[in-house]
Amino acid sequence: MHGAVLAEQYRMPDVSLTATDGSAYSLSQGPDAALTLVFFGYTQCPDICQVVMADITSALARLDAPTREQVAMLFITSDPARDDPATLREYLDRFDPSFEGLTGPLARIVRVGERLGVAIEKGPRLPSGGYEVAHGTQIVGVEADGRAPIVWTQGTSAEQLAHDIVRLLDAGGDTRGSAG
Repeated sequence: MHGAVLAEQYRMPDVSLTATDGSAYSLSQGPDAALTLVFFGYTQCPDICQVVMADITSALARLDAPTREQVAMLFITSDPARDDPATLREYLDRFDPSFEGLTGPLARIVRVGERLGVAIEKGPRLPSGGYEVAHGTQIVGVEADGRAPIVWTQGTSAEQLAHDIVRLLDAGGDTRGSAG
């Protein structure tokens, strides 16, 4: 595996956020997918978020249709003050309309990030008067039962991510002995 297989797996918390259509979205009930990729970012990110999202999009495009149907993608904003549901939808549609975006109170999003090993904090003020948001750039792989056995760090290529996704799905989520 190219991602980091977690000895102590994360668990998706029982938290509700707001989806791009404005409805409540329960993370513990999540999408009906064998594997969900979770990435925390924000739509006004000047660089890293767009690169990671493009890598995810490219990785999923490399999968055959039956495999792709087993994978969902959640983009959880780390900047809910600026990322309302409509803004998230417009941003995600540029990558893949099947991707879901989630927003909600910042404290709740930070709590979700902590449960999945992703730090989120307000970053430096910009000369323009805006601000950046400092956040972890890893992609968390969450299985249908809410366990997160693997994390991909920034720099994992689309090819490597696609490879790992196929291996995870073929193994039925059993990541033991899958390093390398």
